[in-house]
Amino acid sequence: MSSMESAPLPPQASEADDIIQGVLTENKSKFKTPNQIGFYRRQKLLLPGQSLYHAQLDTFKIDDAGASLKIIHQDTNVPYQLQVIALKGGIVRLKIKEFSPLKTRYEVSDVLIKETATERFSVSKQESDNVVLDYQNGLYKLHIAAHPFSVTVTQEEKALLSINSQGLLYFESGVSSPPGSVATEGDIDAPQDSSKEEFGLWKEESGDRSLTSVGLDFSLHGFEHVYGIPEHADTHRLQDCGDSEVYRLYNLDVFGYSVCNKMGIYGSVPLLLAHKPSHTCGIFWLNSSETMVETHYKAALQTEFSQAAPVTRKKKAVPMVDVRWMSESGIVDVFLLLGPAPQDVFNQYAQLTGTQAFPTRFSLGYHQCRWNYEDEADVEAVDSGFDEHHIPYDVIWLDIEHTDGKRYFTWDPVKFSDPLQMQKKLQEKKRKLVVISDPHIKVDPNYSLYAEAKEKGFFVKDRNGEDFVGTCWPGSSSYLDFTNPAVRDWYSSQFALDAYKGSTDALFVWNDMNEPSVFESPEMTMPKYAVHHLSWEHRDVHNLYGFYQQMSTSEGLIRRSGGQERPFVLTRSFFAGSQRYGAVWTGDNKAEWEYLKISIPMLLSLSVAGISFCGADIGGFVGDPEPELLVRWYQAGSFQPFFRAHAIRDSKRREPWLFGEGNTLLIRNSIEERYTLLPYLYLLFYRAHVSAELVMRPFWVEFPKNPETFGVETQYMLGSALMVAPVLVPGVSSLDVLFPGPKELWYNFRNYKCIKGQRKQKVGVTLDEIPVYQRGGSIIPMHTAVGKSTGWMEETPYKLHVALNSKGSASGELYVDDGHSFKYQHDRMFIYRHFTFQKNVLSCKSAKNTGHFSRECILKKVLVMGLKKMPSEVNIISPGKEKTQVTFTYSHKLGLLTMESLSLDASADWEIHIVSSC
Repeated sequence: MSSMESAPLPPQASEADDIIQGVLTENKSKFKTPNQIGFYRRQKLLLPGQSLYHAQLDTFKIDDAGASLKIIHQDTNVPYQLQVIALKGGIVRLKIKEFSPLKTRYEVSDVLIKETATERFSVSKQESDNVVLDYQNGLYKLHIAAHPFSVTVTQEEKALLSINSQGLLYFESGVSSPPGSVATEGDIDAPQDSSKEEFGLWKEESGDRSLTSVGLDFSLHGFEHVYGIPEHADTHRLQDCGDSEVYRLYNLDVFGYSVCNKMGIYGSVPLLLAHKPSHTCGIFWLNSSETMVETHYKAALQTEFSQAAPVTRKKKAVPMVDVRWMSESGIVDVFLLLGPAPQDVFNQYAQLTGTQAFPTRFSLGYHQCRWNYEDEADVEAVDSGFDEHHIPYDVIWLDIEHTDGKRYFTWDPVKFSDPLQMQKKLQEKKRKLVVISDPHIKVDPNYSLYAEAKEKGFFVKDRNGEDFVGTCWPGSSSYLDFTNPAVRDWYSSQFALDAYKGSTDALFVWNDMNEPSVFESPEMTMPKYAVHHLSWEHRDVHNLYGFYQQMSTSEGLIRRSGGQERPFVLTRSFFAGSQRYGAVWTGDNKAEWEYLKISIPMLLSLSVAGISFCGADIGGFVGDPEPELLVRWYQAGSFQPFFRAHAIRDSKRREPWLFGEGNTLLIRNSIEERYTLLPYLYLLFYRAHVSAELVMRPFWVEFPKNPETFGVETQYMLGSALMVAPVLVPGVSSLDVLFPGPKELWYNFRNYKCIKGQRKQKVGVTLDEIPVYQRGGSIIPMHTAVGKSTGWMEETPYKLHVALNSKGSASGELYVDDGHSFKYQHDRMFIYRHFTFQKNVLSCKSAKNTGHFSRECILKKVLVMGLKKMPSEVNIISPGKEKTQVTFTYSHKLGLLTMESLSLDASADWEIHIVSSC
């Protein structure tokens, strides 16, 4: 089949095809509004300022493991244990749970990477109604008040954040819903009749069960910008929730989700960050059940603390953000990330949940996907199309139709009869294949994967102890219980080459539908009463399900290589810590301008929550993009971490060459620009992996003391050196671009003209490109040419773009390894170089913690932007070698020095001396 033709639907409809058609054309389900969520409705009955929780300070204890005391609810007399633990690195952990729960509560495991070393609090004050703990040698103090219970963290006697200051601590301790009654739990099987439905009530069919929701409020003093808690198709800065809105964290398959909406979609990271010019801090709420988060902005009188007592200053009110967390089950387990700088918070969160997995080099290239490439001939035609049109790409993807009847780990015997040969052809061109592997398994006794999993008891159970059966792409399906370590181990083993017939080491994996998605079920997901490993209900672990599947898949690909090769796994559903296992994308977006625009804040929110390897489907998954939208999406996506085009199966084919010669050229230019930037991108991901630095960054991270940047979400930084201003609306001839930083210099990435910040400036744009600027003071390594894929570019020469700051200096780095193995980690096989430009000398030296690796790294070209005087000569000085003169050109108008035809070894030490003319 020609890649230029539209892909037809299969000629014979099946049960699965009928389901698919219904899912794609109908409103898939009625997703709940906040008032239809039982635990949220119950907690909202608790009003601020009426806390009945009091601390018994005579039970206060302190040791090397932390401090503890008893909290009592004044009406019920139920006792709770408070633990306050000081972790090294600026993290305080608070845990609240019952001493004697009627039913054991779920505590999240596997998300935290290790037990972080603790520090010992010192007690600076202890009275009958107040205890003050010193942390980090008195830099922070924790004031624990007894009546009612609250905790305030102060810095230099000023309140930074308060806990339970509004008195919204909430613990349901075994209040039951009588059998047959209508409750508001949210493990819905069907709406009630219309008379009850209008009150937002849903039918509870799980019988008698305990209500175990928890909640707690926080006040952030002096802050008016908070971010994080993805995933929502909403603004980067979290909005005031008012009286009726709330951010929902509940992983759901929301096809064609609405923009500017606080409903939960595919993933959940319960991390909120607060920022002001003087401080950044974070709240990490470790709970995997359905969670609601309210944010409210207000002003309040500033409270100062002394050894005597807290004092409210009678001065001008300061900003404050109140944040309320409410979860359906579990315990209160919260980490306060005290900063004080943005990078400190990212380090603290990574200390708990890990850094971004270091991706393979090929995965940073361009990915071509659709639902579905129909057969092997189609794959070969698309692959050849990229070569014919001289467009680089690295990976072609296969969706569910490549399987034998939606049976994962199989191949359609007609359409994909020789998958080994198909992969061999791709490998010959140094390209890869990604295939889909979903968590639902077709109920079919003749399907060996199903039969084995059933025999081993590896499926999630229903409340009667039988395998839970729901409907998904294959029709009737059971769902692997990835919360069970034995299931994860078994699933990992399925990726072995001798187990996954027709697979090669060039095949990588895409986990989809893993919220988990269950068709014809309320909210399109698994009932909350379903039973997992160790008898935990699905309500307890729901948001962890996709996290565990990606974990297992990643481990399977590593195991396939004998522990030698880095995996690539994309997941749709995720949780805190998912960054350790691969990449994430924003799901089923639409081919509309508003989805291109909302993708920027969505990706920024993922990034600040630790998931650096993220992207949105280029062009929009649902529908047919107009050519201008498609071009603009490629231009934006080429400067984002994960770069994949994808389309639904009833859309028109949209390979990059199908929109006319002019648009093909523009798309090719964007993709080629991405490939020239691969050395810089690879460096950014290495830094993300070893130092928790963000790849795609909101302005407030790079310019934390500049309030004008705190609300910017239509521009972003790629690393610290490139500023990107994508075109997000049609038909524009200019953009208002903010150039941040009063002393910053910004150089047009393509014509090298210099603009001085800080100001907004109208910048002219054409369809040819989007505005991109290099920050003065940076040095960016790039390739001088592109190849068919990253595999063809391993020894492609380099060039340096040196952008001088107002002091005439700049710095940057280059990181090189084999691009695919763990040898950088196990054997320190890498090259890590540091470039500096100072006093007209460009130097190349070994970076700290460098390794050893043999790879040709030839530097052919250097551009220096912002050089004020024309040089009289330029010389290369290398240890043990004679001085060599360099031929150069200089533009007085641009202050641009260009040195070409160099042949410098970037893995060796050398200097380029620029001698100024008199």
